[in-house]
Amino acid sequence: MQLRVAVLGAGSFGTTVAHLASRNAPTTLWCRRAETADEVNASHTNERYLPGYTLGKELCATGALEDAVREADVVVMGVPSHGMRDVLAEVAQCIRPWVPVISLAKGLEKDSHLRMTQVIREVLPEHRAGALTGPNLAKEIMAGYAAASVIAFEDADIARQLQDVFHSGLFRVYTNHDVTGCELGGALKNVIAIAAGMGDGLGVGDNTRAAVITRGLAELMRLGVAMGGQPATFAGLAGVGDLIATCASRQSRNRHVGEELGRGRTIEEIIEAMDQVAEGVKTTRVVMELGEKYNVELPISREVYGVLYEGRTARDAYRGLTRRDPGTEAEPA
Repeated sequence: MQLRVAVLGAGSFGTTVAHLASRNAPTTLWCRRAETADEVNASHTNERYLPGYTLGKELCATGALEDAVREADVVVMGVPSHGMRDVLAEVAQCIRPWVPVISLAKGLEKDSHLRMTQVIREVLPEHRAGALTGPNLAKEIMAGYAAASVIAFEDADIARQLQDVFHSGLFRVYTNHDVTGCELGGALKNVIAIAAGMGDGLGVGDNTRAAVITRGLAELMRLGVAMGGQPATFAGLAGVGDLIATCASRQSRNRHVGEELGRGRTIEEIIEAMDQVAEGVKTTRVVMELGEKYNVELPISREVYGVLYEGRTARDAYRGLTRRDPGTEAEPA
């Protein structure tokens, strides 16, 4: 029996995942804007978020959340972390019992510090929660370039069953039972991507970028392991893979934020000009609070926080990093 899939959220990655799933299963994409749903159904495009790309003709869209969810066997949450809880509350009114729920969001809830699967479990306690994550730049996937992702569920049988829903052509999907590590890798790397972007905006060079990415990986691994993630996960697609893609690609929203900060623009100006969410901006504050809670030193994240929330400049941040005395590679320096 084919599983019926509902993808909630018609941003670039939500739409891309819906497009991929529609090749394997009946899929409905929920769009906040009714006109976007009309465009998907009539023209098979989403020009606002994926300009120039054609979606599968099998994909259906709706502006009514209940219509998307009520018959679904799998619900995929493609909304940003700050809106996850509110949309889940609506989902709770119409979701069928025991339907698994998958998060695409790479962020942490602001006040509770919860991962998105933890938010899902709070709002929908009878439903299995998992994540689809990895180095997945939506436009490259739509263009047909090879890519790989991870479907993370604690229940290996559910992960294997859902693996076939999203695995499509050159888009390969692997399973992982370390939900905690996979989610933290996706969320924490966004902060490092802002730091890498700031360096690009300042013109610091490839050697410096490589150092920031590498030391950033060590930083997110320290915090991730302290919070319950497994070290091997951070060496995989959801960790270093996602980190490299997000720090290096000009398609990365978080890298873009950092680059514009490096060029001297304010964070308010940058966000005002963006039509999609850069999760790392809000995640940076949460990461610093988590670092204090778990007694983990986070020098790169600390410098990013100073630029975003304390009025420091990107040049100040890089001066702060280079003035630190280096210890061993295992130390936070």
